Amino acid sequence: MEIRFQTKEESNKQQQDDFLKLSKAERFYSFLRLSERISRFPVKNKVDKNKDNFQIIIERKNKE
Repeated sequence: MEIRFQTKEESNKQQQDDFLKLSKAERFYSFLRLSERISRFPVKNKVDKNKDNFQIIIERKNKE
């Protein structure tokens, strides 16, 4: 493992250069791996305010 001391701009440039060195297919697979990792990233669940609500629907009967 290598530890580098660099600025954020230098780090971003290095990551971009490394990514652009990959072939088009490798870039695509790298994107898919990243997408999968992001989908497993823990997130705060949204509270569904209407979760416990229910509806009562009363249908009118037509008077003929």
